[in-house]
Amino acid sequence: MRTTYMAKPNEVERKWFVVDAEGQTLGRLASEVASILRGKHKPTFTPHIDTGDFVIIINAEKIELTGNKLNDKIYYRHTNHPGGLKMTKAADMRANKPERMLELAIKGMLPKNTLGRAQGMKLHVYAGPEHKHQAQKPEVYTLRG
Repeated sequence: MRTTYMAKPNEVERKWFVVDAEGQTLGRLASEVASILRGKHKPTFTPHIDTGDFVIIINAEKIELTGNKLNDKIYYRHTNHPGGLKMTKAADMRANKPERMLELAIKGMLPKNTLGRAQGMKLHVYAGPEHKHQAQKPEVYTLRG
């Protein structure tokens, strides 16, 4: 009788991918990168094991937002002090911290548990075209669509 294949943590082979965010839409890029981080693009995907690959995103400052989101979308955070709600518009976030904008979108699509946090650690986002992971020999990943 044939059983379902379950990946084991020590059998997982990880690759490094470079994704260029220039001209890409934020949500479409984030959903595909989240899928790579989880390992859903591999035939050995196992939901409870981290089978994903490492992803390097370059040119985060050139990400696109559709519609009027650049002016209307607001990112919230709280300092945990009374009256400590901080609000940042998407235009300001893209100008000051474009890496954070992509990280929030991608990590929001990962599981909210220990496994999701481990998968989120494999994401590296850079505002410009340079990154410091040449030693890992990353492959260029072209997005679908």
